[in-house]
Amino acid sequence: MGTKKSPVKKPKAQAPKPEAPQPEAVEPKLSDIKLILDALTATVLDHTRQIAELQETLARKRKPSASNGKVQILDKQTGQVFPSKNNAYQTLLKSGELKDLVDKGVFGDIPAKNTFGWYALVRELPDRFEEVKPTEEIQQ
Repeated sequence: MGTKKSPVKKPKAQAPKPEAPQPEAVEPKLSDIKLILDALTATVLDHTRQIAELQETLARKRKPSASNGKVQILDKQTGQVFPSKNNAYQTLLKSGELKDLVDKGVFGDIPAKNTFGWYALVRELPDRFEEVKPTEEIQQ
């Protein structure tokens, strides 16, 4: 049986498409240019103001966390007042005052990462710390 050869289609020559007519260049009037520049300047100034407001908002949100003002911790031994429970633990830990307790393993394997170190500290030294309100006078 013979095989049929499929006819090869030759591309038809296409006539070039006519180009769309180009609009004639129109010279803008000087007053139009001034209006456009004024509008652009106003937009840029508005965006500049909005950027400044956003930066201020972000800066306010990035402030380090502060004590809520409800409880402060008084170290009766030194008279030092800490703004929070965790701050008391972290400060005393970094100063080396808790070395004996760290050596005992009271605060776990990595004391600096112990987020509940304050509670272990108070359990070990219950009479050393006192919670005070910021409005109370601290007697030293």
